[in-house]
Amino acid sequence: MIKTFSFALVHITVAFTVVYLMTGSILAGGLVALVEPVCNTLAYHVHEKIWTAIRQRRQRVSDPLYA
Repeated sequence: MIKTFSFALVHITVAFTVVYLMTGSILAGGLVALVEPVCNTLAYHVHEKIWTAIRQRRQRVSDPLYA
């Protein structure tokens, strides 16, 4: 769990720094640093659901019992 929190801290820091350097705005950097990880988390969840469905479909197609 410590590694997960450490990675989250690095991710938020990078997001803030990139946006701050691009805009010069602490507010914009802070907002992106908070919003971007949430969006990525939701996108990851959807991504995993899609890949699970693909794996299940491939398994059904290759399973001789379903042929």
